[in-house]
Amino acid sequence: MTSVASRHPSRNLLTLPTNRVHVWYAALDVEPDELDGLEKTLARDERVRASRFHFRKDRHHFTAARGILRQILARYVDREPGELRLGYGRYGKPFLQQDCGTSELRFNLAHSHGMALYGIALNREIGVDLERIDRSFADRQVAECFFSPREALALRTLPASLQIDAFFYCWTRKEAYVKAHGTGILTRLDSFDVSLIPGDPPELLNGGHDSWSIHAPKLMPGYAAAVVVQGSCDLKAWKWKSTWRKCASVSQNLTVAASVAQRCYSNVVVCD
Repeated sequence: MTSVASRHPSRNLLTLPTNRVHVWYAALDVEPDELDGLEKTLARDERVRASRFHFRKDRHHFTAARGILRQILARYVDREPGELRLGYGRYGKPFLQQDCGTSELRFNLAHSHGMALYGIALNREIGVDLERIDRSFADRQVAECFFSPREALALRTLPASLQIDAFFYCWTRKEAYVKAHGTGILTRLDSFDVSLIPGDPPELLNGGHDSWSIHAPKLMPGYAAAVVVQGSCDLKAWKWKSTWRKCASVSQNLTVAASVAQRCYSNVVVCD
């Protein structure tokens, strides 16, 4: 992404090379005053969507997830979070409107049980998924209904000790692939195969398009995450925090890098 002169001199803009994808993850249980600040940046339609959740925790998590998304995107396009205008594709995939500073930036988000995952890419489609590893959901009947025959067979033949993780590896990779395409239920989950065996590299095995790559960053304990990107790329991940705290830069092989500098601007830590 081409750097531009910042309209806000106190803020450092983030630049995104075309061969790299940025991944952010964040906790959604924020303090009430912070939640209020995030809510104020949302558009009217986002506030309406939040109000439709029956449980207060779900409303708060949706509000925080959308507010943090705006904080992150604002660092790439030199806009205030509340100035960003989001549009939605035919099947609900969000995108930045062209008057928000760039038509090149692509993003996707997912959240599950108090955690959120964001993927940011340049001139390439991206999809992400995040699921808390919940033994009660990893049911063989669910796999038989939604996984391909090849995936269901691979899952059944694994030792019981590996089946739970394998289930969620498969589920998140398939969901992220569908979200990257932005086609919703038109793309059946059982119409393509992904790898799922713990220890094997994440990849699309059959039925999809070779131009897509799958990444499975291990960003937080107890969760499975997947990032699907158009083409090959390097992945770099950060943890979003709202206060002056240490932030570790995580490489694609998920080893913690050396200490990195951090600066806090308007409720977001930017890790260089």
